[in-house]
Amino acid sequence: MRMSQFFLPTMKDHPSEAVAVSHQLMLRAGMINQHAAGLFTWLPLGNRVLRKIEALVRAGMDEAGAQEITMPILQPTEPWKQSGRWEAYGQEMLRMKDRQGRDLIFSPTNEEIVTDVFRAHAQSWRDMPCLLYQIQWKFRDELRPRFGVLRAREFLMKDAYSFDLDAVSAEQTYMKMMMAYMRIFARLGIRAIPMRADSGQIGGDCCHEMIVLAETGESGVFCDKAWQEFDTCASMPHDTGNTDALKSWFQNVTQLYAATEDKHDPRTCPVPDTQLLATRGIEVGHIFSFGTKYTVPMGLKLASREGDPIAPHGGAYGIGVSRLVGAVIEANHDAAGIVWPHQIAPFSVGIIQLRPGHADSNSVANALSQSLTQAGAEPLWDDREDSPGSKFATMDLIGLPWSITIGHHGLKSGTVDLKHRATGRKESVSAESAINTVLNDDIFAR
Repeated sequence: MRMSQFFLPTMKDHPSEAVAVSHQLMLRAGMINQHAAGLFTWLPLGNRVLRKIEALVRAGMDEAGAQEITMPILQPTEPWKQSGRWEAYGQEMLRMKDRQGRDLIFSPTNEEIVTDVFRAHAQSWRDMPCLLYQIQWKFRDELRPRFGVLRAREFLMKDAYSFDLDAVSAEQTYMKMMMAYMRIFARLGIRAIPMRADSGQIGGDCCHEMIVLAETGESGVFCDKAWQEFDTCASMPHDTGNTDALKSWFQNVTQLYAATEDKHDPRTCPVPDTQLLATRGIEVGHIFSFGTKYTVPMGLKLASREGDPIAPHGGAYGIGVSRLVGAVIEANHDAAGIVWPHQIAPFSVGIIQLRPGHADSNSVANALSQSLTQAGAEPLWDDREDSPGSKFATMDLIGLPWSITIGHHGLKSGTVDLKHRATGRKESVSAESAINTVLNDDIFAR
């Protein structure tokens, strides 16, 4: 992709309305356009990152045995009235009427609708366990939308829902989903800690928020300092059907203290003050186990093995896909801009052409772009008529993992300048060597 043809409206200065670093950098890097508080258009650069995160989340759900569906964004109110949440849900739920005067809501979550789907088609214990998910836009009329995509009114979310025969099998699904989440976050290059949390509007006695520690986070959190070195992916069983191995992993992950400020009680905290980390964090996922909270009031009854009517046990599992973009930036940036992990970078390498229009320079840049593209990389070729300083600043701002600079002296010596964004390491190498280095990076080695 030539940058001269790529819609990339970057900004030099921090926008005054942005407080969070991720909000500032997403606006400056031309990833989003803000129309009002909490309402954004995702521009080409931001959309590329969003779709890569979405693909990683989808792959993680498919590996966990979940099946993808798509539910309506506008929902009828009857299932919500049956569950009791039509009255109980707060003002975050946007309510409206159609031309016939019928009440509708703009989906903030889907426990009722997915229960309605399962109720219409499931018949007996043979239909369980069942795990359904979607990746779709949601709307919550936040009182104070802030921090850019970290607390937006409209957001892309992966929401999954489980139906199990009983509490024992529901617990196993809950553990399996936590494990799937830990894998997903590790692949995204972020460290997420499962913390005991308030179940809020969803309900249930068991829930965990997945928190990325960040001083700019919106929530206060408390955890054992050992979490800073703890690997949640260690000892993960490959076979999630091995109940003993799954329980062992789950107990290992949840034995270290971690709680949001809503659940933290200094009087009962088992961690001494010297070992307790009090900081802030960003919620990137939330999982719930709520038993028969929705199936009983909505009249979902299936035949047990013995033929008796039973109410399935349910769970819900959310990942904020668009919020993850901001969370990754909060955890991966420096004074110059964003530093993307390789696996979700909008482009894998930037080609900086300092003398666009020069025949030899054009030839080298074109050859680099073609070779990288044919090998499966995604180059962004800066062929603009702009100053070298501006080009370097833009490339640092948008945070591509690698940049290859074609300069006047290099053309004479047959070399290019290769820079690794995360470490700042630079070296003059042949064009072939630069290509091989980029192609051997983590994203292509996976």
